[in-house]
Amino acid sequence: MTGLSLGVSRGIARVTEAALGPCQAAVIRIGFSGTWLLFLLRELPHRQEMYGPDGPWNWDLARQLTDDNGAFTALMWFRGQFWFETVYFLAVLSSLLLLLGWRTRTTSVLFMLGVLSLQNRSIFMGDGGDNVLHLMALYLVFTRCGRVWSLDARRAVRARAARARGERVPDRVGPVLWSVLGAALIAVTFAGRTQGEWLVAALLWCVWAAQGVYWLVGRRARSAEPRVLLDVVGNIVHNAALAVIMAEACLIYATAGWYKIQGSRWQDGTAVYYPLHLDYFSPWPALADLLSSSGTMMMLVTYGTVIVQVAFPFTLFHRRVKNVLLVAMMTEHAVIAVVLGLPFFSLAVIAADAVFLPTPFLRGLGRAAARARARLPRRAGRPLPEQPRSPEESEPARVGFPA
Repeated sequence: MTGLSLGVSRGIARVTEAALGPCQAAVIRIGFSGTWLLFLLRELPHRQEMYGPDGPWNWDLARQLTDDNGAFTALMWFRGQFWFETVYFLAVLSSLLLLLGWRTRTTSVLFMLGVLSLQNRSIFMGDGGDNVLHLMALYLVFTRCGRVWSLDARRAVRARAARARGERVPDRVGPVLWSVLGAALIAVTFAGRTQGEWLVAALLWCVWAAQGVYWLVGRRARSAEPRVLLDVVGNIVHNAALAVIMAEACLIYATAGWYKIQGSRWQDGTAVYYPLHLDYFSPWPALADLLSSSGTMMMLVTYGTVIVQVAFPFTLFHRRVKNVLLVAMMTEHAVIAVVLGLPFFSLAVIAADAVFLPTPFLRGLGRAAARARARLPRRAGRPLPEQPRSPEESEPARVGFPA
């Protein structure tokens, strides 16, 4: 019993004392925001037909659908071209800022609103990757995904260095951003635009209020206990969200694999063969013909896909096997992106897979990127900023406005 109690105590301490997986959280932040940003930029010339008020799925049809299913979309708040362009622009901007890691606690919420607004406006525009992105955008809000490889991390390093020199580090951007977004939230709520979308509205109010409380405690608390308590709560929420992301990825693969086993199309190979000969999924017909001309290749792809998807959730506790299957799945989706012409579906799934990448590999990747950046020509008179030496060292300041 003593050993069990000690193990439970260590587990609780590990979950509450630190935000686990900072590198993994940063990778999925970069992956999903980059995927959505590339999608929005590629579809920029076609945005009117896909999500515009006068597109084939027009505003009236979208209104009927959202009234029926209760889905959230800010595009239904106002009707008109100006509002549509504004929402689309903000979706692009929030994706870029989240990719760079600027004020990630705020931009992750704006990123979620952009994803939900556009995807729920026209639900027939996805290719499967939109479902993954839809879910992960919600989970990212609860993670501390800016601890490493972000502008937030760089700002935290500079703030610590300034405090070590005895200098004050005022944050003027944070309170202004919080006030502006709070005023917008109040206006939208009292205008009745969030009626029927109470769940998202409640989430927005909770996040906005939590950031205000965090800032107030950090500035006004006379003792360290309130700040420590808020950090413990933040760590628990982050770790729980990261666990949900992992469980969601496993669920996606498990359900896909077991459904494939039950169908005859995956047993006789036609589920792989026929899509290779559809014009919609054949951007490179010669390459598709080359792959489908080999019966051995078709068998390997068909049965390999099923085996990997069914087995992956059971290999999470065996590091080496898990890493091998992880490489196999990422390679498979990279091939799907090229052969079947589904780049954004593949990028979204690869981003979800990245949560399982081993920490030493990610840290090595980060050091390699830092060395490559150090080789770039420096601007005159502008030395490179100090880089955090480990994910733990890049923790944002405890006292200050939350990003």
